[in-house]
Amino acid sequence: MKRISIIFLRAVIVLISIVTLYIMIRFPLSEGRAENLDLFSIYFDPFILYGYASSIAFFVALYKAFKLLGYIGKDELFTLNSIRTLRSIKYCAIILSILVAMAGIFIKIFHNKEDDPAGFLAMCIIITIMAITVAFAMAAIAKKLQKAVDLKSEKDLTL
Repeated sequence: MKRISIIFLRAVIVLISIVTLYIMIRFPLSEGRAENLDLFSIYFDPFILYGYASSIAFFVALYKAFKLLGYIGKDELFTLNSIRTLRSIKYCAIILSILVAMAGIFIKIFHNKEDDPAGFLAMCIIITIMAITVAFAMAAIAKKLQKAVDLKSEKDLTL
């Protein structure tokens, strides 16, 4: 890949991180329940804390994608390090999908009867499907990359 493409993709990852952090900081303040609460009560709500804890998997996956782009930039894509990075992105996506699905199930079961959780549940379903898709894609890419690394090591042994 060209260096400019890698720099652009890294910039996109950083931008995604910054926007996500901004949303995570600002959203609890604009939520309906936060209207009459102080800052401590807003940010230490158990569900908000669960969202922050769940986002760790997302940010680890972004970091690993950033790292993978570094391997690509150094022409080290066909190495075991890049395969491990792809696998860790896959595991992060699986963990994120499980955590988001659990949040959706929790809200479905324990939501206030006056509230309509349809929007939140739709977001949970979409995010879960996206995370599962990323996990399958990373698994397929890692499998193909593993075959390429095996072929490369066989070729190196033959010569």
